Amino acid sequence: MAGVTGIAGTGAASLPSGTSSYFTAPLAPIVLAKGQSSKVTYNGPVFVQTSTGTLVPYVPQTMVASVSGGTIAGTATAGLPHLLVPGATAEIVHGIAAAPEQAPVVVQKIIWAANKIIGRPYVYGGGHGSFISHGYDCSGTVSFALHGGALLRAPLDSGQFESWGQGGQGQWMTILTNPGHAYLDIAGLRLDTSTADDPSNQQGPRWRPLRPANPGFKLRHPAGL
Repeated sequence: MAGVTGIAGTGAASLPSGTSSYFTAPLAPIVLAKGQSSKVTYNGPVFVQTSTGTLVPYVPQTMVASVSGGTIAGTATAGLPHLLVPGATAEIVHGIAAAPEQAPVVVQKIIWAANKIIGRPYVYGGGHGSFISHGYDCSGTVSFALHGGALLRAPLDSGQFESWGQGGQGQWMTILTNPGHAYLDIAGLRLDTSTADDPSNQQGPRWRPLRPANPGFKLRHPAGL
């Protein structure tokens, strides 16, 4: 991603150095590409979208504490910055995700919403009685993120996600679900409570690398995304 020039997507904010053209994303990846490493560190430009919609260069905030594994467990989340990076792939920056500038606004909002619960503990049933919870389970995590993009009015469990939305892989995001587990692939990152294929081995809602394979899961996605 380093050095990539931003291209303004439909409904997305434009980076200061970006050019204006229509962009259609390929199918959102749900597996690591050949030769792709799960440990690649992003070193490209990062911007913050302000409350007025303008973009300014990102300066790491002291409130976003980097702890073991690069996450933000135990930190305040109300003022997390809305980070953007050029291109069509989200990136992990100081433990939270920066949304891709070319993504639709709803995708960006889902990513920014999910950042609020990164580092929370895994709690079975967490996020189902209410979107607001001390901790979250797998489907509670996915539900919280989708609610942030106004795609869910009430939390769903992993079994309910099997019939939610449309079948198959999405353009920007894919829910991978079965009766016992659910996680979300969005713009090249995986939002998951499971440590499977994640070298950090940290529990609870986290941004994680894509998996080499996803056997045993149904693929669902929201219409148009």
